[in-house]
Amino acid sequence: MALKFFDKLSQNFIELLNDKIDYNSNENNIKTIIKSRISAQIFDVILNDTYHPFSSPVTLVTFVLPQYIYGGIVNLESVETKFIFELMLAADEFELEELANKIETFLIETKASWLRTHFSMVYDTIFDRKKFDDLQNFCNDIIAKHPGLIFERSDFNSLPESALVSLLMRDNLQMKEVKIWDYVIKWGISQNSTLPTNLREWSNENFLTLKTTLQQCLPYIRYFHLSVDEVLDSIKPYKKILDEQLWDEINQHLLSPERPVESIILPARSVLVTELPPRAEEPKKPFSTIISEDHAAEISSWIDLKTTIYSTADIPYKFELILRGSRDGFAPQTFWDICLGHAGTILVMKVKGTNEILGGYNPLAWNNSNIKNKWMETNDSFIFSLKMYQHRYGPYFGYDFYMRSLNSNNFTIDNDCFYEYGGCYEKTIRSSQNCFSIVDYEIFKIVKKS
Repeated sequence: MALKFFDKLSQNFIELLNDKIDYNSNENNIKTIIKSRISAQIFDVILNDTYHPFSSPVTLVTFVLPQYIYGGIVNLESVETKFIFELMLAADEFELEELANKIETFLIETKASWLRTHFSMVYDTIFDRKKFDDLQNFCNDIIAKHPGLIFERSDFNSLPESALVSLLMRDNLQMKEVKIWDYVIKWGISQNSTLPTNLREWSNENFLTLKTTLQQCLPYIRYFHLSVDEVLDSIKPYKKILDEQLWDEINQHLLSPERPVESIILPARSVLVTELPPRAEEPKKPFSTIISEDHAAEISSWIDLKTTIYSTADIPYKFELILRGSRDGFAPQTFWDICLGHAGTILVMKVKGTNEILGGYNPLAWNNSNIKNKWMETNDSFIFSLKMYQHRYGPYFGYDFYMRSLNSNNFTIDNDCFYEYGGCYEKTIRSSQNCFSIVDYEIFKIVKKS
């Protein structure tokens, strides 16, 4: 990219640059230029008006500045950004204001990523020179969002006063006001090495010294947006550096916020929300692949002997899955390995071919130590019994409803599961008698909600 400047240059002296004869005026053949910020090497190259290929930033300076001075042309193609930044500083040293400002704009508009990556170096350099307002604002915008870049630096105490004030003036500085105050006090104390380290030992003169040091900073603290505890803990110990009227009105405002004060009340800083937005709730996974919430509500009403069915919002039980055939396996022994000893359980199963849902409630603990044909009894729900043949039988609801696999050791293959209509069960779930196999089954532990 080539920058061209002809507005302030009276004429194009590019031909003189290529001429071997030196037309520059001098006295006693001596030219004296004092620019302490430019190294001797760069200064020597700037004075040399011989063109060199763009092989390095040093040789490039040889061409760029004379090209600008004589012809109003600056070629920034194939140039490292660091050199462009240094060229801006050199142009400032030689009081080439138009060139310096143009490069400043060029850096902000096209090299923002590099400026952020080299933030500390850029920030320290431009504030040290007290120029480049646009770059200062660029840096302050970054600091406003990430104040730790400056306030938490080990050399924070060496920050120029002008730089600190420019930050305190920002309404969008993302830091709690009381913490800003603490940093300002820290910076002010560091500027005066004679101040006692123990605040209790401070004299009135010591407080006056700190007040004088911070006179440009104190007006930008948002005192009237601090809490009572913050004022008591952080402001009160240094109240002597504040004007007496301001201190009185701070206390008045804490007691009566609506009462007017004469002091200037700056707006609260517009601190942005720094917390991550809540994650979008993931779709709730169904608690069962066989039954629905409506089914759970109906089963719960049966357990409690209700004449009406619970709504899904009022289900009094949690259905905690403890076994699923498609997940844990369909062997009868799997049922015993997982469910032995569990009391208060619901069994549900889906019949292969019809997708009918069958099940039962057992308020007792599953127990495989019963003697054959001896049943356990309960008055609360269904009567359950378990055969001794663990390798063939699973959940067994008397003679009328059971899960069995005689040959394949898999409930889903043999048509050995059985239901007989006509037993003494209150809830009719199947109207015909036949054997069948299942697609899947689940067993839930029923837990009363707190």
